[in-house]
Amino acid sequence: MKTVKISLNSIDKVKSFVNDITKFDYDFDLVSGRYVIDAKSIMGIFSLDLSKPIDLNIHAEDNSDEVLEVLKPYMV
Repeated sequence: MKTVKISLNSIDKVKSFVNDITKFDYDFDLVSGRYVIDAKSIMGIFSLDLSKPIDLNIHAEDNSDEVLEVLKPYMV
């Protein structure tokens, strides 16, 4: 598992983020304080405080470089 900090501070950013990570078969979790939600769930993302960076847990054993490349625009 790999964890990165991302920022999703606009509606358009949330939509494109979900579209980008849905292409992968891995599980992604967003962690904000004591809340952990499925990062592929737009409704779940909007239940979080998006005004500050959020931790993204990537449950990929291999090939995480490809995922990180796609996530570059969102990383803090």
